[in-house]
Parts: sequence; C-alpha cells; structure tokens
Amino acid sequence: EAPAPATLPALRLHCDTSAESSLLQCVLTGRWISDLGSNMTIVSMNRKGDFTRSYHTVVMASTNEIQVSLLQGSQHCMNQKSQPTFGFTINWSFSDAVTVFTGQCFMDKEGKEVLKTMWLLQCH
Repeated sequence: EAPAPATLPALRLHCDTSAESSLLQCVLTGRWISDLGSNMTIVSMNRKGDFTRSYHTVVMASTNEIQVSLLQGSQHCMNQKSQPTFGFTINWSFSDAVTVFTGQCFMDKEGKEVLKTMWLLQCH
C-alpha cells in the first residue's frame, strides 16, 4: 500500500517553562491520540533517543481481536526550533503485519504539540 498521512495531536502539553527559555518545545513522551482514535504511549526515552512502549490501534482489517502492540523507535536530536524527527516500528501482536512511522513533532498555533507522520503498513 502507498504511505498515508496520519496526524497525532497531543492529549497533553509539554512546555519548557524554565527562566532561561520561553520557547515551547515538542516532547515525544506522553500519551498521543490519532485523528482516528488510536493511541500511543511513550513513557521514557534513553540518552540516545531510543524508546519503546505501546500502541493501541482502533483501525484494523483483521478479524482477530485488537490487542495493544509494542512499538520501538528512535528520536533524532532536537533542531534549533525544538522540532524533533522520529521513527518507530510496530509489529502487530494480533496480525501478521508491521507498520513503520516516520515524522516530526511541531507546536501548533495554540501551543499544542502535534505529530505529523507518514506510515507504511506491510502485511506478510
């Protein structure tokens, strides 16, 4: 299938409120909800930018029961605008498929974090 865009708006905000900086920063850790209602949770990230956690989709073409699936990913260093790029892979626990996402985190006009992504689903 061809890649399809997906936007994952943040459920909660992460802002840099330190005295040294008044800039809002995108932070990948937290709980994210997609436009279709799927959710992704990233609890922590190591110093290299690697992370693992869970993805719960509400979209499926399988007759199997949907289950929360493990995701593994990596974030590239933040740029000067604090808009990190990232990628992650989900090996679905309930089907014989893998999805890869790549994207970037942005702050919208209201100060909310938004992940803009492209994804590719491959069924075996």
